[in-house]
Amino acid sequence: MQQVQQFLPFILMFVVIYFFMIRPQQKRVKQEKQFEADIKVGDKIVTKSGIHAKITELNDTTIIIETMAGKLKMERSAISMELSAALNKVK
Repeated sequence: MQQVQQFLPFILMFVVIYFFMIRPQQKRVKQEKQFEADIKVGDKIVTKSGIHAKITELNDTTIIIETMAGKLKMERSAISMELSAALNKVK
């Protein structure tokens, strides 16, 4: 019984860390993967580096976007979910 009481603070600390750090991060990763899967040709997006563009072509892991300067080939993971959502809410 005394050994269990000794480890109780560590167990509680792990539970708190799990619910406040690990679980939300896993949820965010799942949302980002769903966002990447849901994009389609014609969507307006913002990349993580701040480039505003429109998707013109989709491949498995890459996309072709059209900007004012021309066309660029990028990885799907370079799209910012938050910035793209904010851009599409405004318009």
